[in-house]
Amino acid sequence: MAAKCGACGPGYATPLDAMKGPREEIVYLPCIYRNTGIEKPDYLATVDVDPQSPHYCQVIHRLPMPNLNDELHHSGWNACSSCFGDATKSRNRLILPSLISSRIYVVDVGTDMRAPRIHKVVEPVELYQKGNAANPHTSHCLGSGDILISCLGDPSGNGKGSFILLDGETFEMKGNWENGEKVPPLGYDFWYQPRHNVLMSTEWGAPKALANGFNPADIEKGHYGSHINVWDWSTHAYIQAIDLGKGSIPLEVRFLHNPDAAEGFVGCALSGAVHRFYKTEKGDWAAEKVIEVPSKKVQGWLLPDMPGLITDILVSLDDRFLYFSNWLHGDVRQYDISNTRKPKLVGQVFLGGSITKGGPVTVVEDKELQCQPEPFVIKGKRVRGGPQMLQLSLDGKRLYVTNSLYSGWDKQFYPDLVKEGSVMLQIDVDNGKGGLQVNKNFLVDFGKEPDGPALAHEIRYPGGDSTSDIWM
Repeated sequence: MAAKCGACGPGYATPLDAMKGPREEIVYLPCIYRNTGIEKPDYLATVDVDPQSPHYCQVIHRLPMPNLNDELHHSGWNACSSCFGDATKSRNRLILPSLISSRIYVVDVGTDMRAPRIHKVVEPVELYQKGNAANPHTSHCLGSGDILISCLGDPSGNGKGSFILLDGETFEMKGNWENGEKVPPLGYDFWYQPRHNVLMSTEWGAPKALANGFNPADIEKGHYGSHINVWDWSTHAYIQAIDLGKGSIPLEVRFLHNPDAAEGFVGCALSGAVHRFYKTEKGDWAAEKVIEVPSKKVQGWLLPDMPGLITDILVSLDDRFLYFSNWLHGDVRQYDISNTRKPKLVGQVFLGGSITKGGPVTVVEDKELQCQPEPFVIKGKRVRGGPQMLQLSLDGKRLYVTNSLYSGWDKQFYPDLVKEGSVMLQIDVDNGKGGLQVNKNFLVDFGKEPDGPALAHEIRYPGGDSTSDIWM
């Protein structure tokens, strides 16, 4: 039986209750036109994912932003399971930070879930003046009702791992979350866990270094990240940096969903490693490498060694499986994490990537594969790019995938993806023993959008999902 409360707020009482939630019928995805040559604003797409619907696999609504070149990226909620016991709260606003313009759009999804509308725009000058912050990335709602957003940099494009707070009612910018002068040199994603008095943040790169593409020389210059940063949740002080190795680029960070668990995982893009972080007996935090994707020796590419580039990672709501995408090699993997120190590979599918047969890249040494994978074709369409953003259904049986990382890097590594537009795919998951299989009947082709091919990024369900909800 699901846990009951006298007057419930948004979300679910526990992660296991969330797994019993309703099947997703629609999803929201930001669609990007920056760097595509199409002079149109980015927009929020609403996609029908209900197999019983006549509009299955179709974009049923588009909400264009009022400005050009925002680079919509990740999104979050005004309220989630962290507010479960508060009946005055409702999950009715989607927070859409713009990675490049530094605008934050607040979208009303409560009035008409299938036709969102803009509720408010927080202009960049607010972030610059009140927080000396720019390039907002991850948004999480707090149990207090406020909204916490991590930032990549300062208004000049330098790296700066700071946070801003929005008022959860008025969406006014309140200022910085962090206390004290000490902040990490870089920022990106974050996750908090009040029961252990901690917030963990990660590091991508300095905005001025990554804005228009990736230059390997910028790693040596220190423009890309290598740490998990540890914050004291109650005092908002930056207290520890866990070094994962120079140029590792730790991106998505995920605590286990069980709020008592003092451990989680972070995926490192360039080192191709997943690290488990955990609380030590002393009370500080440490990390250990638990998965490593070996680089492939190649010819015909930017560098002689091609990393997997782990770009997204998530954990199922029952904390049994970990999933991640290898954007360059082209595969999505499923690991059994019953033993968090020894993840076991139980599922893998290839959905494109840079090493497919017949392409410009020749693999000359491969520690994992016997031969280069075949190009990925679904419903007659050859999919360009590699798997990137992931979202898992609440029951853990369907994994949705998009293949755009960020327009500046898409353009550099997968120019055909920019020309032809991205896709959303669905993988059927065996969440008993493990196993992944592409659903050959599911394809959302953003190459056929009315204003031209678009780059679809992160996936959200109206009722919350495994990467936005945090339990207190």
